Amino acid sequence: MKEHLVSYILGIADNSLILGQRLGELCGHGPSIETDIALTNISLDLLGQTRSYFQYAAKLQGNEATEDTIAFLRTEREYKNVLLVEQPNADFAYIMGRQFLFDHFHLLLLQELQNSKDETLVAIAKKSIKEVSYHTRFSADWIRRLGDGTPESRQKMQTAIDDLWSYTDELFHQTEADIVMIQEGIGVDVKPLKNAYYNNINAILSEATLEIPQMEYFQKGGKEGIHSEYMGYLLAEMQYMQRAYPNMNW
Repeated sequence: MKEHLVSYILGIADNSLILGQRLGELCGHGPSIETDIALTNISLDLLGQTRSYFQYAAKLQGNEATEDTIAFLRTEREYKNVLLVEQPNADFAYIMGRQFLFDHFHLLLLQELQNSKDETLVAIAKKSIKEVSYHTRFSADWIRRLGDGTPESRQKMQTAIDDLWSYTDELFHQTEADIVMIQEGIGVDVKPLKNAYYNNINAILSEATLEIPQMEYFQKGGKEGIHSEYMGYLLAEMQYMQRAYPNMNW
C-alpha cells in the first residue's frame, strides 16, 4: 500500500518537476519580458507543487529520503512523468502547445484530487488548483493568439499541435499504482476525465482556427519509466550539481 502510494505521488509530481525544468530553461529567453516572467513564474509554481509532493513521498519512504534525493538522485527509468512534458523547447509554438495540452489535464486532475481520502493530497490539490487555473488560462490565450494570428504563427502552432498530439492519450493511461490507489479512494480515476479533456481543448483549438488532429496511434511509456531520447539530456543538466558534489550542503 505505502509503495503504491509513493509511486502514485511520484506519477503526479514528476510531471510538474520535468515541465518546470523545461520552462526553467527559458528564463531570459522569452519573446518578451512579460512572457518571460510569466513562464518563469509558472515554472516556479510547478516546482513549488513538486516540493510538496516530494516532501510527502520522502516522509512515507523514510530511510533518510528527502525531497532532494527524490528529485535529483533517481535514474531515468525511475521517473514517472508522461512523455509530453519532457519534449524539448523547439520554438514558442511548441512551448505553448505542450503547456496547453498538459494544463487542461492537470486542472481536471486537481479538481478530482480534492475528493481524495488522503488529506495531504487534498491539501496540495487545493493549494495548487489556483495556480493551475491561471496556467490553463494563460496557455489557452496563447493558443488562440497564435492560431488566429498571422499565417506564419498559425502554421507554426498547427505544426506544434500536430506533433504533440500523439502524447496526449498517455495522460489517461493507468499504472498498477494508479489502479490500487483508485480502489483505495485515494487516487483519481482519470479515464472518465478523457471526454471532458478533449472537449475542452478541441473547443479552444476551434476558436483558434486550428485543425483538430486525427490520430489512431499514440506514444506512451513515460509513466512506466520508458522515456524519449530527450529525457537523459534534461536529467544530466538538472542533476549535475548533486551528482558532481555528493551530499553537498548550501
